[in-house]
Amino acid sequence: MTLGRELGDGPEPSRWDGGAEKEDFDARKKKKVEVIYEALSSDPIDVAALRRMAISEGGLLTDEIRCKVWPKLLNVNTSDPPPVSGEDLRQVSKDYQQVLLDVRRSLRRFPPGMPDEQREGLQEELIDIILLILERNPQLHYYQGYHDIVVTFLLVLGKRLTTSLVEKLSTHHLRDFMDATMENTKHILNYLMPIIDQVNPELHDFMQSAEVGTIFALSWLITWFGHVLSDFRHVVRLYDFFLACHPLMPIYFAAVIVLYREQEVLDCDCDMASVHHLLSQIPQDLPYEMLISRAGDLFIQFPPSKLAVEAAAQQEAESTAASTFKDFELASAQQRPDMVLRQRFRGLLRPEARTKDVLTKPRTNHFVKLAVMGLTVALGAAALAVVKSALELAPKFQLQLFP
Repeated sequence: MTLGRELGDGPEPSRWDGGAEKEDFDARKKKKVEVIYEALSSDPIDVAALRRMAISEGGLLTDEIRCKVWPKLLNVNTSDPPPVSGEDLRQVSKDYQQVLLDVRRSLRRFPPGMPDEQREGLQEELIDIILLILERNPQLHYYQGYHDIVVTFLLVLGKRLTTSLVEKLSTHHLRDFMDATMENTKHILNYLMPIIDQVNPELHDFMQSAEVGTIFALSWLITWFGHVLSDFRHVVRLYDFFLACHPLMPIYFAAVIVLYREQEVLDCDCDMASVHHLLSQIPQDLPYEMLISRAGDLFIQFPPSKLAVEAAAQQEAESTAASTFKDFELASAQQRPDMVLRQRFRGLLRPEARTKDVLTKPRTNHFVKLAVMGLTVALGAAALAVVKSALELAPKFQLQLFP
């Protein structure tokens, strides 16, 4: 079952006012669909092209396409029978009561106007999927917010595909969040401020002075923004992006949101309560395509390996998403887009611009706005280097935050 939503129904009115622009948008959308289906029908399937399409402007466009592409991005064989359990998991699972409470509180994650009977049926499926994944993977630990990710997959893919895909996702991209102590989650959050510091030292210093920390971004990170964005189209657009990228891409996206809101932050009183209140209320009208492109560019310029020392003390964690991602990527990628896209990224920058056009501002200049490279959103596809960049460590937190 899918709900048939489309992200690519048309351009925003403020950006596309004329008929010619609309025709150009439709032509590009049609071309993108052709490229996606060509990649799906190639032998072997062109995973590199699918990743490029998932990252580039508009993402995968429709839920129908997502049902075909998301499994390929996670290397899940859709012809395999879905996993089942021989036990009544609601009777034996230690997590049942907490899952039940969280799912009952998830009403706003379902489309407005959905009949109560249909929504209640989906909530029952949501509980069953979560309990089954936990039972099959005892090394994983449920956390509040996990259901926000699972329900997104359920609304797009239906129960059968969701179980298989979320199980793979839970043992790779989400692995850090499902550790027994959540220490890895804290370490991932510790990448946020070093990224901001690389781009905007003034903003970084202000936030440090306010002692705001990074807890405001916790729900963003562990739900892939599913808990904080009200428009489902924006949620699935981000999922397209994150599924095609390195597990740490959500923290880069969190950083570009903070950077985008620079002036709002600097206009705040420099205290923890004021800055935390501002940042914890995420705007719903963000320029998502621009921010996706910037996040990809920042990942290339400041990869996790470069930020690791600042992010936290060196730590080797065999079971983290960061350390398992290399094996996962090698298993799932039939083609390696990273080198091609890195070369493309470099080629599109003039030689003299390669040192000047980094998205940074000097600590001594307090009035220069965040510089934006003269790259089109399509160059956000360079974020595909995300797929391969080496990540040497992974990070470790405790959380209780979902209303």
